[in-house]
Amino acid sequence: MNKLKFENFSNGLKQLSVGFLLCAFCLQMFAFTAKAQFVKNDQADKAFENQTAPQSKIAPDLQEKTDELAFYGGADSVQKVIIQMKPATQLNEMSSGNLTDEQSKAMFAGEVRANKQTAEVLKSDLAGLNGSFKKSFNNLGLVSAELPLSKINELAQSENVAYISPDRVTEATGHVETTTGASNVRAMIPTTTIGGNGIGIAILDSGVEGNHAAFKPMIVSRVVYHKSFLTGNTDTSDKFGHGTHVAGLAGGTNIFNNGYSGYYNGVGASANILNLRVLDNNGKGTISNVIAAIDWAIANKTTYNIRVMNLSLGTGAKDSYTTDPLCLAARRAFNAGIVVVASAGNYGKDSSGNKIYGSIGSPGIEPSVITVGATNTYGTDIRSDDTMASFSSRGPTRGYKVLANGARKYDNLIKPDLVAPGNKLIAASSFGSPYTDPATGWIYYKNKLVADYPSLKVTEYIDSGNGLTFVGGYQYLSGTSMAAPTVSGAVAMMLQIRPNLTPSLVKAILMYSAQPMKNYNMLEQGAGQLNVDGACRIANLVKPTLPTTNGTTMLSAVLPASQTSTIAGETFYWGKGVITNFGFLYGDDLMVKYQKMYANGVLVSDGTPFSGTTIAKSTTLTSGTLNLYQGAIKINSNGVLVSDGILYLSANAMASSPTPFVNSQGVLVSDGVMVSDGVLVSDGVLVGDGGANAFNAWLGDNTVSMLPVP
Repeated sequence: MNKLKFENFSNGLKQLSVGFLLCAFCLQMFAFTAKAQFVKNDQADKAFENQTAPQSKIAPDLQEKTDELAFYGGADSVQKVIIQMKPATQLNEMSSGNLTDEQSKAMFAGEVRANKQTAEVLKSDLAGLNGSFKKSFNNLGLVSAELPLSKINELAQSENVAYISPDRVTEATGHVETTTGASNVRAMIPTTTIGGNGIGIAILDSGVEGNHAAFKPMIVSRVVYHKSFLTGNTDTSDKFGHGTHVAGLAGGTNIFNNGYSGYYNGVGASANILNLRVLDNNGKGTISNVIAAIDWAIANKTTYNIRVMNLSLGTGAKDSYTTDPLCLAARRAFNAGIVVVASAGNYGKDSSGNKIYGSIGSPGIEPSVITVGATNTYGTDIRSDDTMASFSSRGPTRGYKVLANGARKYDNLIKPDLVAPGNKLIAASSFGSPYTDPATGWIYYKNKLVADYPSLKVTEYIDSGNGLTFVGGYQYLSGTSMAAPTVSGAVAMMLQIRPNLTPSLVKAILMYSAQPMKNYNMLEQGAGQLNVDGACRIANLVKPTLPTTNGTTMLSAVLPASQTSTIAGETFYWGKGVITNFGFLYGDDLMVKYQKMYANGVLVSDGTPFSGTTIAKSTTLTSGTLNLYQGAIKINSNGVLVSDGILYLSANAMASSPTPFVNSQGVLVSDGVMVSDGVLVSDGVLVGDGGANAFNAWLGDNTVSMLPVP
């Protein structure tokens, strides 16, 4: 059967030269910039950091509202906000990996104690401003509150307040084990099956149907905990239909035993799932819901062995990651040793099909997070025909600070980190709400997504009336929300193999082993497509006791000579590159030798600090023979290695100083390439798999796709 492939939108960009792109950026006065990743050791870096200090402690969109009220009057509405408390320690700053575990734990404990005290002061301050204190998230240094809009500026004057953001509304973003290579390594260790056994994956979403057979192969469900973080709503079921599908891709199994057992298996098919509900029956919530769940996950990490957190949701990036509350919460989870995986977003094109750059959502803009874009597999296990999904959001990240001279300083980090299958995937469908068939009297169940989009249904729940319920509902969904949990499942497998892997080392291994996709640039695909086979094989080579000295041998055996994987009969090379901030590192020593940038609390992007003029390899955080490539490249038609391509956007263009003015509406740059400054994502709405056209991304690219069980 011939494949029906949609026209690749990148065709019009094949001849786009670097100089033309940069020229276009200059003409439109877009200065791509970013602050160094918390580098404190160099005086030049300190000077640069002071130069780029934010003008205000209030988020730009919230500041606009307060200014409008002051200048034009109107109703003094009550504003829901997230308050970032001023840190009492250097927990949010780069530690250079010099802290021991005991020192890190002591610093964390000290920060929590200080946060509790500061929260009590803020409670009093808010009462004096006719506001109300809602909740303190002491592990994260955040407080949710409400107060009159007219009092925001006054609250910002408090020495205890580091930053104030709106409590933005949130919305869900929206053959797998074979095409990702997971099935290759199930039997890697003779005494067990590799599926993430014992590893806890926290699913922050619209709920997870714990009684679904995908999570309950025997009597006991692998959904080991349920909790709702919605205000006034303790229901943890998934009426919307998003979270159960996400959990199914991360850690579901197939219930069919008619010769097709395993057909719908997720990647981490034996991992434990924690259902932390943060989205309502319509797939919406608030940032405070999400940070409450992150706070809980950190506090209960040891109890449930929570090593992975999946965030298939996001909001338009306004704040820089250094001040965005959702990013700060994700960073705290990372510092606590949890691998945080987030969807990139589904705003990769406009209503006319033009590519959009700069549309990565929060928390995907956070450098500690593994940000995942979506590919289209066309339903085949082979990977040579895979393409990028047209809706998948592209980098660079466009969160920003407003400087004292009025200029916007954009983060402009290279994102996503990697990509994974995310178009028209079949996974578990939640019960939803019941309805009765008048002809048979049987009771059927449908979640909101399936009710709104009947074409998503594969099978549904049926209650025969005899107390026997067929718990085998499955459905299609598309989006980067579906790509992210495949990576989360892969992480669980890696951590089962080597529990000592740090979040940064996990991220580096995933990027190093990824398969570069030909004819796409790094702002589209990151380091390439997820390769669970390669990632798990590298994880198995890491020494059981991880080194701590920069440059020490990290592996217990040599890397494979070819550094390739074979999936569905096709062999491909690993990319062997690790994306940092405005460039990438390349070379075997990334895996052969321990890099200090893999230490707990240190970012991979710290390995190439920006001094204000250029990026360079850190002499304390990297070691061995590593090539540094400045900027984002486009992989050529051979698609062999990450370094096999041409420069697409230079590090200097992304990291240079800002111009005094930048068009905030997003400007058509050239050839259908649009740089978005969050405008296409409605202000204050946490969105995801809706894509640029309402909820069309739930349906995915209209191509051949994964087929149901015959």
